[in-house]
Amino acid sequence: MTRIHAERALVEGRELTDVVIDVAEGRITAITPGGSAEPADLRLGTVLAGSGNAHSHAFHRALRGRTHDQGGDFWRWREQMYAVADRLTPDSYERLAEAVFAEMLVTGWTTVAEFHYVHHRPDGTPYEDPNAFGTALARAAASVGIRLTLLDTLYLTSAPGRPLLPEQRRFGDGSAAGWLGRWRDLRAGDGPVTIGAAIHSVRAASPDDIAQVAADLPPDVPLHAHLSEQPAENEQSLAAYGRTPTQVLADAGALTPRTWLVHATHLTDADIALIADSGAGVVMCPTTEADLGDGIGPARELADAGVRIALGSDQNAVIDPWLEVRGLEAGERLRSRQRGRFSPADLETARASAGYAACGLPGGLRIGACADLVEIDPESVRTAGAALGQLALAATSTDVRRVVVGGRMVAEDGRLADGRDPATLFTHALKELG
Repeated sequence: MTRIHAERALVEGRELTDVVIDVAEGRITAITPGGSAEPADLRLGTVLAGSGNAHSHAFHRALRGRTHDQGGDFWRWREQMYAVADRLTPDSYERLAEAVFAEMLVTGWTTVAEFHYVHHRPDGTPYEDPNAFGTALARAAASVGIRLTLLDTLYLTSAPGRPLLPEQRRFGDGSAAGWLGRWRDLRAGDGPVTIGAAIHSVRAASPDDIAQVAADLPPDVPLHAHLSEQPAENEQSLAAYGRTPTQVLADAGALTPRTWLVHATHLTDADIALIADSGAGVVMCPTTEADLGDGIGPARELADAGVRIALGSDQNAVIDPWLEVRGLEAGERLRSRQRGRFSPADLETARASAGYAACGLPGGLRIGACADLVEIDPESVRTAGAALGQLALAATSTDVRRVVVGGRMVAEDGRLADGRDPATLFTHALKELG
C-alpha cells in the first residue's frame, strides 16, 4: 500500500484540500480529503489526474523543426516522414522512442497509445523476430516509466486497390490473416504493455480486410483507425467504394464502443450520426492538425451527438498535453467565433479519463483508476491566479513539477526520476538514427 498526500487536488471536478490518496497495485483505492500527511507519504502540492495521450507516432518526432522551409501540404510532409521511417532499425527506434516517451512523461502525459506501423525491414521481409519493433517500443516505455498501449497497425495498400509503394513495404504483412498471426504472437508475449490494434485507414486496408480484423480481434482489444484526416481520403473512398470512410468502417463492423477514430476532420452529418450511434470515440490532435494544415474538425458537433473526445500528440511536433487542451478549445472558438465551446470540466475529461479510455485503461482522479498524477506549479508566471479547475487552460509543460505513475514518482522538474534528461536522450538518438 502506498499513500500520497496532496495539498490540493482536482477530484472529479471538485477542488479538495489535504487529500490522501491510497494506492494498491498501481490503482487508486481510496481518496480522503482533509487528511494529515504522514512521514512516509509521497507529498505533493497541486495535483491533477495524469494525461492520456491517445495517439502517437513516436518516430515522427525526428522531423520536429525540419519540415517548414519548403511549404507544401500533408502529402509533401509524408515524403519526409517516409525517409525517416526508412532509416529506422529496432535498436535505433528503441533509443528514439525512449527519448520521445521521456519527453512525454516529464510534460505530464502518463500513458500513450502508440499507433505503430513500422514492422519489417525496408524491403518488407520480416526480422528474425517479426515483432522486433514492437518489443523495442515496449522496452523503451518500460525504461522511462510511462504506460504504453501498443496499437499494432494493419497497413496493406497505398490507396484503395493499389499495392504498397516501395517506401511503404516495411509497413505491410501481405494480408489481414498475415497481420493477425503476427498480432497474436505479439499479444502472447510477456510484459506490462497493453496490446491494442489499429487499422491505418481505409486507404491502407480494403473493406474485406477491415471486416476480417474487426471480426477476429478479441472484443476487449482497443481498436483505432485514422479517419478522414484529409479530403483526398474521402475522395478516394467515394471513388472506390461509393461510401465515405466512416460508412466503410461501419459496414465492415469496425465501429463499436471499443473503436477510437483519429482526427475525424472532414465528416458529413451522416458520418457524425454513424459514429455517435456506434458508441465509438474520436481522438483529436490539435497541434498536429494545425502543423500539417489538416483543418479543424467538428468537435462540438461530435460532442453534442454524444461522442467521447480524447486528445493525442500524433506526430509529436509538440509534446504538451496542456497545449492540446487549449488547441481543442481554440479551434472551436475560431470555427464559431464563440468562447467557452467546451467547459473546463469537458476539457479535463478529454485530457485525462477519455485519453485513458482510448488506451483501454481507467483514468481520472477517482477510485479504481490508475494511480497516475501530475503535480503542477500553481504560482508560475503562467498559472498564478488561475482557478484549479481551469489550470489546464493556463499551464504548459514547463509548469509540471512531478509526475506519478502507478503511485511511484517517475519524473521531477523536467527529468526522469533517475536523473536522465529527455533532451540528451533525444540528441543521442538522433545521432544514432543518422
